[in-house]
Amino acid sequence: MAVTLRRRWLALGLGLCMAGVLVMLGLSGCSLRSTRAETGSQLVLSTLQDPKTFNYALNQEFPSIFLFCYRGLLREEGTTGELQPDLAEAWEISPDQRRVTFTLREGLKWSDGQPLTADDVVFTYRDVIFNEKIPAESQETLRLGENRTLPEVRKLDERRVEFLLAEPFAPFLAATQGPPTDIVILPKHKLEPSIQTLDANGNPLFLSTWGTDTDPAEIVVNGPYQIEQYRPGERIIFRRNPYYWEQTPQGQMPFVDRIVWQIAESTDTQLLAFRSGDLDAIGDVRPLRPEYFSLLKREEKRGKFTVYAGGPWSGNTFITFNLNQAKNAAGQPLVNPIKSRWFNNLAFRQAIAHAIDRPRLINNIYRGISANQDSPISVQSPYYLSPEAGLKVYNYDLQQAKQLLQSAGFQYNTDGQLLDTDGNQVEFNLLTNAGNKLREAMGTQIREDLNKIGIQVNFTPINFNTLISRVNDSRDWDCVLLGFTGGIEPHGGANLWTSGGSSHMFNQGPQPGQPPLTDWVVSDWEREIDRAFAAGAREFDFAKRKPFYDQFQKIVQEQLPVIHLVHEIALMAVRDRVEGVKYNGLPSWGLWNLQELRVRD
Repeated sequence: MAVTLRRRWLALGLGLCMAGVLVMLGLSGCSLRSTRAETGSQLVLSTLQDPKTFNYALNQEFPSIFLFCYRGLLREEGTTGELQPDLAEAWEISPDQRRVTFTLREGLKWSDGQPLTADDVVFTYRDVIFNEKIPAESQETLRLGENRTLPEVRKLDERRVEFLLAEPFAPFLAATQGPPTDIVILPKHKLEPSIQTLDANGNPLFLSTWGTDTDPAEIVVNGPYQIEQYRPGERIIFRRNPYYWEQTPQGQMPFVDRIVWQIAESTDTQLLAFRSGDLDAIGDVRPLRPEYFSLLKREEKRGKFTVYAGGPWSGNTFITFNLNQAKNAAGQPLVNPIKSRWFNNLAFRQAIAHAIDRPRLINNIYRGISANQDSPISVQSPYYLSPEAGLKVYNYDLQQAKQLLQSAGFQYNTDGQLLDTDGNQVEFNLLTNAGNKLREAMGTQIREDLNKIGIQVNFTPINFNTLISRVNDSRDWDCVLLGFTGGIEPHGGANLWTSGGSSHMFNQGPQPGQPPLTDWVVSDWEREIDRAFAAGAREFDFAKRKPFYDQFQKIVQEQLPVIHLVHEIALMAVRDRVEGVKYNGLPSWGLWNLQELRVRD
């Protein structure tokens, strides 16, 4: 999973927008050009935020450095979704489907030259991912059944590892694939001491290991690239890992020697840098803003780049309210009790869904290049349930929204402001990540839409890492506009949708390494989702499995813990000098086959 965020802004006057940031272009363009390698090949890419951690198990963001630096046992082929070998060259499933054996490739090494063996795989799963004191996102995707049992893992020899499952578990293989969504293999020889040593609170020092202040030379990796330099607010530079395993008759991968990952202030800055020739790709970690598509399409030939259209994108976008009724360690409610009563009122959430003008979002902000999104499962997945097949939808209907609110006891004053049964004016804060102009435009429209039903929304874009800390750590928020990556396997979203998941943001329970919570409540419908995921995971037969995920999608749309918004179209632009691009909307990252890319100068 990865918390991920993806949206942009209405080009009412793109020329005015450009003029407003010409000075930034001069500054950022100079910065970008100064990083061009004098020797060897190089790609210059960009992201909107600094990394929050270099520790994979603590990562909850997308994109991240792990796209470049790490690999898992298996990987997903980005154009078909097929699982393929990666660090493991083969796997075998027992007839009873409760034992899975992986065989590692021969001669694997870490970036420091040390051997990568079955010991590293056992360490990663048993000591890190399955460690109850570590809030690893991937842990939830491997919990089996209603008892939430974790697999046992053991070493058979230097190259073979066996996983023992308490019951058949259909998503298991998909959960072992590496970035961008699942489990990477970590170096035992570097990290084991931090697991074994506890701090004063009884937590492993691992929780504070490999932060972004760590010397990059200390970060040992197994992917195509290793971190060479990190300058906060400016860039991360990756250099080729000489011990990366993958080879072709043409030579050892990766073929590009160096990658510069610029940290941009906004999507507007990214566009200007791309048009000036300082970026080699735009739209690789989230689709191009629609107005950028029309602009860049006209410039393809002159600018010597190609605009790729990959069909529907697998990610999703939504708003969600903080439904958490727990109290913090000081005994204070996480959410203002008055607001909490609103947010936990189903009619309130359904009214919000009816009041958001999604056709206007699509026509104005997305330039018509998108569609309504209603399901938590990606449209590419065979488990996707369409509205035509019975999924509930919430069409734009202000009258219906007002009727729902009034049926729940809300009322209007003479100024048209919405009041609750105690006379409190309905007002809440909406947050999103700053710099994502499309998402900022969406938040602005949502504020305007909800004002039409008498609700005052205080919309504030804030720093991405600050936003994620408020959502996952302090839990100090009312409503957020965010997104998650998607894919073919529905169980990949277990960390968000099941009640024990560390990304169960709308009602996140106690997490390892955090202060305790009291009075945390899990609703009946959350328990139903837990049971649906557990039952669906036990079935290998698609026909038997799909009804459980249909049930899950129906519960989400009935209860609205999140309100889905718009389904984007995958759009990316890449310079023609970059060869080997394979793009469609299935993978969350447009350059998923990075190690295969070549740069022609």
